[in-house]
Amino acid sequence: MMKKLIALMALAGIVAAIAGCNTIEGAGKDVKAVGSAVEKAAQQAK
Repeated sequence: MMKKLIALMALAGIVAAIAGCNTIEGAGKDVKAVGSAVEKAAQQAK
């Protein structure tokens, strides 16, 4: 049950991200922002 919920949330996030960026450039900026957020969280977790 939990795996299905996580998969559904991930799919919803992907759909929202695709809908939110109309161009490849926009998609690149979104991916970069996510990468930066993950990197920042990793640095704070040290």
